Amino acid sequence: MVYADKTLQCRECGAEFIFSAGEQQFYASKGLVNEPGRCPMCRQARKARLASSGALGEAGGERPQRVMHTAICAECGGQAIIPFLPRNDKPVYCSTCFERVRAATIG
Repeated sequence: MVYADKTLQCRECGAEFIFSAGEQQFYASKGLVNEPGRCPMCRQARKARLASSGALGEAGGERPQRVMHTAICAECGGQAIIPFLPRNDKPVYCSTCFERVRAATIG
């Protein structure tokens, strides 16, 4: 399909903006069928508002609770509480040892 630039009007601020052929092709590749109703500036402002209010999380509007896991620190042998499932092929560090190991690798 051949796409051509379209001029649309923002439903929020009323300004005209271009819905480019490239954007139309991107929308089609993602299966999106509706044209954008807001100009890029209003879209960005809306995303920022939603992110600051926490409304971009699950359907309830709040972020899901982070699941923490316990593991044994590869450096000191103490308990490490981490936000991911540990794998046997990668070392896991407690927060104190992690900072020390990271500082040693960075420089």
